[in-house]
Amino acid sequence: MGGRARWADGFIAVDWGTTNRRAYLMDSAGACTAEFEDGKGILSVPAGGFPDAIADIRGRLGDHPLLLAGMIGSNRGWIEAPYVPCPASLDDIVEGIVWASERRDAIVPGVSFVGDGRADVMRGEEVQLLGAVASGMIPANGLVCHPGTHNKWASVVGGKISSFRTVMTGELFSLLKDHSILSDLLQRDVEPDEAFRSGVRRALDHDAQAELFGVRARVLLNQSPRDEAASYASGLLIGSDVRIGLAGNPAGRVVIMGRPELTELYAAALGEAGASFTEVDGERCFLAGASAIAERLNDVRAS
Repeated sequence: MGGRARWADGFIAVDWGTTNRRAYLMDSAGACTAEFEDGKGILSVPAGGFPDAIADIRGRLGDHPLLLAGMIGSNRGWIEAPYVPCPASLDDIVEGIVWASERRDAIVPGVSFVGDGRADVMRGEEVQLLGAVASGMIPANGLVCHPGTHNKWASVVGGKISSFRTVMTGELFSLLKDHSILSDLLQRDVEPDEAFRSGVRRALDHDAQAELFGVRARVLLNQSPRDEAASYASGLLIGSDVRIGLAGNPAGRVVIMGRPELTELYAAALGEAGASFTEVDGERCFLAGASAIAERLNDVRAS
Protein backbone atom coordinates (compact mmCIF):
# COMPACT_ATOMS: atom_id res chain seq x y z
CA MET A 1 0.00 0.00 0.00
CA GLY A 2 2.89 2.47 -0.41
CA GLY A 3 2.52 5.11 -3.09
CA ARG A 4 4.62 7.96 -4.43
CA ALA A 5 3.04 10.68 -2.31
CA ARG A 6 5.18 12.16 0.46
CA TRP A 7 2.71 12.48 3.30
CA ALA A 8 5.38 13.73 5.71
CA ASP A 9 5.82 16.87 3.60
CA GLY A 10 2.20 17.90 4.07
CA PHE A 11 -1.17 16.91 2.66
CA ILE A 12 -4.77 18.03 2.21
CA ALA A 13 -7.43 16.43 4.41
CA VAL A 14 -11.00 16.56 3.10
CA ASP A 15 -14.18 15.80 5.01
CA TRP A 16 -16.53 15.37 2.03
CA GLY A 17 -20.16 14.98 2.93
CA THR A 18 -23.44 14.68 1.07
CA THR A 19 -24.12 18.42 0.82
CA ASN A 20 -20.89 20.07 2.01
CA ARG A 21 -17.16 19.60 1.93
CA ARG A 22 -14.39 20.93 4.19
CA ALA A 23 -10.74 20.87 3.14
CA TYR A 24 -7.67 21.54 5.30
CA LEU A 25 -4.05 22.05 4.25
CA MET A 26 -1.83 20.27 6.79
CA ASP A 27 1.89 21.07 7.00
CA SER A 28 4.76 18.73 7.85
CA ALA A 29 4.34 19.49 11.57
CA GLY A 30 0.67 18.45 11.52
CA ALA A 31 -0.72 21.99 11.75
CA CYS A 32 -3.56 23.32 9.62
CA THR A 33 -2.27 26.32 7.62
CA ALA A 34 -5.24 26.96 5.30
CA GLU A 35 -8.78 25.71 4.84
CA PHE A 36 -12.07 26.25 3.08
CA GLU A 37 -15.65 25.02 3.30
CA ASP A 38 -18.28 25.09 0.56
CA GLY A 39 -21.54 23.52 -0.53
CA LYS A 40 -19.99 21.18 -3.10
CA GLY A 41 -21.00 17.92 -1.46
CA ILE A 42 -21.06 14.69 -3.43
CA LEU A 43 -24.64 15.24 -4.62
CA SER A 44 -23.58 18.44 -6.39
CA VAL A 45 -20.90 16.68 -8.45
CA PRO A 46 -22.16 15.61 -11.91
CA ALA A 47 -21.48 12.18 -13.36
CA GLY A 48 -17.78 11.92 -14.18
CA GLY A 49 -17.11 15.20 -12.41
CA PHE A 50 -15.01 14.07 -9.46
CA PRO A 51 -11.60 14.55 -11.17
CA ASP A 52 -12.52 18.20 -11.77
CA ALA A 53 -13.75 18.54 -8.18
CA ILE A 54 -10.44 17.11 -6.96
CA ALA A 55 -8.51 19.50 -9.22
CA ASP A 56 -10.50 22.39 -7.74
CA ILE A 57 -9.33 21.48 -4.24
CA ARG A 58 -5.69 21.37 -5.34
CA GLY A 59 -6.16 24.63 -7.22
CA ARG A 60 -7.22 26.28 -3.97
CA LEU A 61 -4.84 24.62 -1.49
CA GLY A 62 -1.87 23.44 -3.57
CA ASP A 63 -0.54 20.34 -5.30
CA HIS A 64 -0.42 17.96 -2.35
CA PRO A 65 -1.55 14.39 -1.59
CA LEU A 66 -5.23 14.17 -0.68
CA LEU A 67 -6.78 12.23 2.21
CA LEU A 68 -10.49 11.96 1.42
CA ALA A 69 -12.99 10.99 4.12
CA GLY A 70 -16.76 10.87 4.32
CA MET A 71 -19.34 10.23 1.61
CA ILE A 72 -16.73 10.60 -1.15
CA GLY A 73 -16.01 6.90 -0.48
CA SER A 74 -19.65 5.79 -0.61
CA ASN A 75 -21.44 4.09 -3.50
CA ARG A 76 -22.65 7.55 -4.52
CA GLY A 77 -19.18 9.13 -4.32
CA TRP A 78 -16.05 8.99 -6.45
CA ILE A 79 -14.69 5.49 -5.78
CA GLU A 80 -16.30 3.20 -3.23
CA ALA A 81 -14.20 2.26 -0.22
CA PRO A 82 -15.77 -0.79 1.47
CA TYR A 83 -16.71 -0.54 5.14
CA VAL A 84 -14.39 -1.83 7.83
CA PRO A 85 -16.41 -3.97 10.28
CA CYS A 86 -16.48 -3.35 14.01
CA PRO A 87 -14.40 -3.57 16.10
CA ALA A 88 -12.44 -1.06 14.01
CA SER A 89 -9.09 0.51 14.92
CA LEU A 90 -7.11 3.27 13.25
CA ASP A 91 -4.78 0.64 11.76
CA ASP A 92 -7.81 -1.18 10.34
CA ILE A 93 -8.95 2.06 8.70
CA VAL A 94 -5.53 2.59 7.14
CA GLU A 95 -5.48 -0.99 5.88
CA GLY A 96 -8.87 -0.42 4.21
CA ILE A 97 -7.89 2.73 2.33
CA VAL A 98 -8.68 2.69 -1.40
CA TRP A 99 -6.19 4.45 -3.66
CA ALA A 100 -6.93 6.49 -6.77
CA SER A 101 -5.06 8.75 -9.17
CA GLU A 102 -1.67 7.06 -9.04
CA ARG A 103 -1.84 6.65 -5.27
CA ARG A 104 -1.84 10.38 -4.52
CA ASP A 105 -5.50 10.31 -3.44
CA ALA A 106 -6.35 8.11 -0.47
CA ILE A 107 -10.06 7.38 0.13
CA VAL A 108 -10.84 6.49 3.74
CA PRO A 109 -13.29 3.60 4.31
CA GLY A 110 -16.26 3.90 6.60
CA VAL A 111 -17.13 1.56 9.46
CA SER A 112 -19.99 -0.95 9.68
CA PHE A 113 -21.73 -2.72 12.53
CA VAL A 114 -23.86 -5.86 12.36
CA GLY A 115 -25.28 -7.38 15.52
CA ASP A 116 -28.17 -7.36 17.98
CA GLY A 117 -30.54 -7.88 15.06
CA ARG A 118 -29.60 -4.61 13.35
CA ALA A 119 -27.09 -3.13 10.93
CA ASP A 120 -25.48 0.32 10.82
CA VAL A 121 -22.82 2.30 8.92
CA MET A 122 -20.83 5.50 9.28
CA ARG A 123 -18.54 7.52 7.01
CA GLY A 124 -16.39 10.37 8.27
CA GLU A 125 -17.20 10.05 11.96
CA GLU A 126 -14.64 7.25 12.29
CA VAL A 127 -11.80 9.67 11.52
CA GLN A 128 -12.95 11.98 14.30
CA LEU A 129 -13.57 9.20 16.82
CA LEU A 130 -10.29 7.37 16.32
CA GLY A 131 -8.35 10.60 15.90
CA ALA A 132 -9.62 11.80 19.27
CA VAL A 133 -8.49 8.55 20.88
CA ALA A 134 -5.07 8.64 19.17
CA SER A 135 -4.45 12.24 20.28
CA GLY A 136 -5.64 11.65 23.85
CA MET A 137 -8.60 14.02 23.56
CA ILE A 138 -10.94 11.23 24.67
CA PRO A 139 -10.39 8.00 26.64
CA ALA A 140 -9.79 4.67 24.93
CA ASN A 141 -12.96 3.32 26.57
CA GLY A 142 -16.31 5.05 26.78
CA LEU A 143 -19.47 6.26 25.09
CA VAL A 144 -19.32 8.95 22.41
CA CYS A 145 -22.27 11.00 21.17
CA HIS A 146 -21.62 12.51 17.73
CA PRO A 147 -24.44 14.96 16.85
CA GLY A 148 -25.26 15.69 13.25
CA THR A 149 -27.88 15.05 10.61
CA HIS A 150 -27.58 11.39 11.61
CA ASN A 151 -26.44 11.34 15.23
CA LYS A 152 -24.11 8.50 16.24
CA TRP A 153 -23.81 6.85 19.64
CA ALA A 154 -20.52 4.94 19.54
CA SER A 155 -18.99 2.59 22.08
CA VAL A 156 -15.20 2.79 22.14
CA VAL A 157 -13.41 -0.17 23.73
CA GLY A 158 -9.65 -0.50 23.86
CA GLY A 159 -9.25 2.36 21.41
CA LYS A 160 -11.47 0.68 18.82
CA ILE A 161 -14.99 1.48 17.64
CA SER A 162 -16.74 -1.52 19.16
CA SER A 163 -20.34 -0.78 18.15
CA PHE A 164 -22.56 2.17 17.33
CA ARG A 165 -26.13 3.22 16.66
CA THR A 166 -27.44 5.94 14.36
CA VAL A 167 -30.43 8.10 15.32
CA MET A 168 -31.80 10.28 12.49
CA THR A 169 -32.66 13.20 14.79
CA GLY A 170 -31.26 16.03 12.68
CA GLU A 171 -32.91 14.81 9.50
CA LEU A 172 -36.24 14.26 11.27
CA PHE A 173 -36.22 17.84 12.56
CA SER A 174 -35.36 19.11 9.08
CA LEU A 175 -38.22 17.13 7.53
CA LEU A 176 -40.67 18.42 10.13
CA LYS A 177 -39.42 21.95 9.57
CA ASP A 178 -39.81 21.81 5.80
CA HIS A 179 -42.62 19.35 5.08
CA SER A 180 -44.96 18.91 8.05
CA ILE A 181 -47.97 20.56 9.63
CA LEU A 182 -45.53 21.94 12.20
CA SER A 183 -43.47 23.71 9.54
CA ASP A 184 -44.58 27.29 10.26
CA LEU A 185 -43.82 26.81 13.97
CA LEU A 186 -40.27 25.50 13.51
CA GLN A 187 -38.62 28.35 11.61
CA ARG A 188 -36.97 30.04 14.61
CA ASP A 189 -33.46 29.15 15.77
CA VAL A 190 -33.25 26.42 18.40
CA GLU A 191 -31.63 27.37 21.70
CA PRO A 192 -30.85 25.27 24.80
CA ASP A 193 -33.35 27.36 26.75
CA GLU A 194 -36.11 26.37 29.15
CA ALA A 195 -38.49 25.49 26.30
CA PHE A 196 -35.86 23.12 24.87
CA ARG A 197 -35.18 21.58 28.28
CA SER A 198 -38.90 21.16 28.88
CA GLY A 199 -39.15 19.21 25.63
CA VAL A 200 -36.20 17.06 26.67
CA ARG A 201 -37.77 16.24 30.04
CA ARG A 202 -41.03 15.30 28.35
CA ALA A 203 -39.27 12.99 25.90
CA LEU A 204 -37.25 11.28 28.62
CA ASP A 205 -40.50 9.96 30.09
CA HIS A 206 -42.80 9.79 27.04
CA ASP A 207 -42.73 8.70 23.40
CA ALA A 208 -41.66 11.74 21.39
CA GLN A 209 -43.62 10.54 18.36
CA ALA A 210 -46.82 10.83 20.39
CA GLU A 211 -45.86 14.31 21.63
CA LEU A 212 -44.96 16.07 18.38
CA PHE A 213 -48.49 16.98 17.28
CA GLY A 214 -48.89 18.53 20.71
CA VAL A 215 -46.36 21.19 19.66
CA ARG A 216 -49.07 22.64 17.43
CA ALA A 217 -51.89 22.05 19.89
CA ARG A 218 -50.01 23.81 22.70
CA VAL A 219 -49.76 26.96 20.59
CA LEU A 220 -53.36 26.80 19.30
CA LEU A 221 -54.73 26.45 22.83
CA ASN A 222 -52.50 29.16 24.29
CA GLN A 223 -50.57 26.71 26.44
CA SER A 224 -47.22 27.74 24.99
CA PRO A 225 -45.87 30.81 23.13
CA ARG A 226 -45.41 30.39 19.41
CA ASP A 227 -41.78 31.49 19.56
CA GLU A 228 -40.92 28.57 21.88
CA ALA A 229 -42.23 25.88 19.53
CA ALA A 230 -39.00 25.21 17.62
CA SER A 231 -36.89 24.77 20.75
CA TYR A 232 -39.55 22.61 22.42
CA ALA A 233 -39.87 20.35 19.36
CA SER A 234 -36.10 20.03 19.09
CA GLY A 235 -36.00 19.16 22.78
CA LEU A 236 -38.52 16.39 22.21
CA LEU A 237 -36.42 14.85 19.43
CA ILE A 238 -33.05 15.24 21.13
CA GLY A 239 -34.47 14.06 24.46
CA SER A 240 -35.69 10.89 22.75
CA ASP A 241 -32.27 10.56 21.08
CA VAL A 242 -30.52 10.80 24.45
CA ARG A 243 -32.87 8.24 26.00
CA ILE A 244 -31.96 5.82 23.20
CA GLY A 245 -28.24 6.52 23.50
CA LEU A 246 -28.09 6.04 27.27
CA ALA A 247 -30.26 2.91 27.36
CA GLY A 248 -28.30 -0.16 28.38
CA ASN A 249 -25.00 1.70 28.71
CA PRO A 250 -23.00 1.61 31.94
CA ALA A 251 -22.81 4.78 33.98
CA GLY A 252 -19.94 7.03 33.04
CA ARG A 253 -19.01 10.27 31.34
CA VAL A 254 -20.34 10.73 27.80
CA VAL A 255 -18.10 12.47 25.28
CA ILE A 256 -20.09 14.79 22.99
CA MET A 257 -18.11 15.33 19.78
CA GLY A 258 -19.01 17.72 16.98
CA ARG A 259 -19.73 21.32 16.14
CA PRO A 260 -20.27 23.54 19.22
CA GLU A 261 -23.74 24.67 18.14
CA LEU A 262 -24.83 21.02 18.19
CA THR A 263 -22.84 19.75 21.15
CA GLU A 264 -24.34 22.44 23.40
CA LEU A 265 -27.85 21.15 22.67
CA TYR A 266 -26.89 17.57 23.51
CA ALA A 267 -25.02 18.79 26.59
CA ALA A 268 -28.22 20.46 27.82
CA ALA A 269 -30.20 17.28 27.11
CA LEU A 270 -27.70 15.01 28.83
CA GLY A 271 -27.73 17.37 31.80
CA GLU A 272 -31.52 17.00 32.06
CA ALA A 273 -31.03 13.21 31.95
CA GLY A 274 -28.59 13.41 34.86
CA ALA A 275 -25.62 12.21 32.81
CA SER A 276 -22.10 13.61 33.10
CA PHE A 277 -20.46 14.71 29.87
CA THR A 278 -17.48 16.34 28.18
CA GLU A 279 -17.67 18.36 24.96
CA VAL A 280 -14.90 18.16 22.34
CA ASP A 281 -14.64 20.01 19.03
CA GLY A 282 -15.25 17.69 16.07
CA GLU A 283 -13.00 19.65 13.72
CA ARG A 284 -10.01 19.24 16.04
CA CYS A 285 -10.76 15.52 16.26
CA PHE A 286 -10.96 15.21 12.46
CA LEU A 287 -7.60 16.93 11.99
CA ALA A 288 -6.06 14.68 14.66
CA GLY A 289 -7.43 11.60 12.89
CA ALA A 290 -6.26 12.77 9.47
CA SER A 291 -2.76 13.43 10.85
CA ALA A 292 -2.64 10.02 12.51
CA ILE A 293 -3.63 8.32 9.26
CA ALA A 294 -1.05 10.32 7.27
CA GLU A 295 1.69 9.33 9.72
CA ARG A 296 0.84 5.68 9.18
CA LEU A 297 0.77 6.10 5.40
CA ASN A 298 4.21 7.66 5.51
CA ASP A 299 5.50 4.79 7.69
CA VAL A 300 4.15 2.25 5.21
CA ARG A 301 5.74 4.09 2.30
CA ALA A 302 9.09 4.23 4.08
CA SER A 303 9.12 0.53 4.97
